[in-house]
Amino acid sequence: MVNGIPASGKTRLSHALSERTGWPLLALDTIKNPFLEHIEGVDRLFNRTLGKASYQAIWSVIRDAPDGSAFIVDAWFGFQPVELLREHIAMSGVTEIAEIWCHAPGDVLAERYAARLEERLPGHPGAAYIPELIELAKRAAPTGLAPVCDVDTTLPPTDDAVADWVAQAWHRTMA
Repeated sequence: MVNGIPASGKTRLSHALSERTGWPLLALDTIKNPFLEHIEGVDRLFNRTLGKASYQAIWSVIRDAPDGSAFIVDAWFGFQPVELLREHIAMSGVTEIAEIWCHAPGDVLAERYAARLEERLPGHPGAAYIPELIELAKRAAPTGLAPVCDVDTTLPPTDDAVADWVAQAWHRTMA
């Protein structure tokens, strides 16, 4: 699981890890964005509803995959209660997980978020979300459900080191 609040760098890292491992990437926005492209007038509440359904879809895809499959799941796991995540993990049949926690200070996240506002589809929170994002950065934390690799995304990318950590965590949990 690659976890972090919006603009924390999790998607860039998820893609890098997928390239290194060959594991398929399941990202919340990849599931949700096609709906945002076709449904007009999506407000924040409906965006959350799409997020919840997308979250469930990811774990359903994992459930239906062949035994022994490995995935990279890119999402902000804190937007739902951790108990719901536990339920989805149990429903999916996943028995081994590792978590990569991507984070940066709130002012950095605000700058990143603002820089990509024009690229985001309507329905995603806009500029008004930035103060909330800054506050969220102060209290957001990993899920605590798995070994955690802490990644400060203000530092130069350490994709190889993170991929090595994933390999070691995987072997550690598989033993």
